[in-house]
Amino acid sequence: MEIVIKDINAIADAAKQFVAAIGDRTVFAFYGKMGAGKTTFIKAICEELGVTDVINSPTFAIVNEYLSGEGEPIYHFDFYRIKREQEVLDIGYEDYVYSGNLCFMEWPELIEGLLPDDAVKVTIAEDAEGKRIVSL
Repeated sequence: MEIVIKDINAIADAAKQFVAAIGDRTVFAFYGKMGAGKTTFIKAICEELGVTDVINSPTFAIVNEYLSGEGEPIYHFDFYRIKREQEVLDIGYEDYVYSGNLCFMEWPELIEGLLPDDAVKVTIAEDAEGKRIVSL
């Protein structure tokens, strides 16, 4: 599946499409270059899911927890600063990922060996016209 985001004004519609495609999957690994829009798109997805908390990248905390509009936890990871997979295990990564709650991960390539087999790979790339292409 591909979702095209023409500009920032179209991101809410793109998030709506993404949420409609989630199904029963819970772990989403977002790949993309720095500045591709991973955090911005995850923020839009969380807003579509009814999150009212401040949504930002957990670069220093590694994981942020939000509550959906239905009161369900959503976990947002950013592994950019991870040096060793053990750091991720030390924060209780497996408890989050195998909780059955939604998990959105930025920079998953840094913990590739820890990703569950059913993690959905989501790639965000920018085309020559500045559009973002979300592929899953």
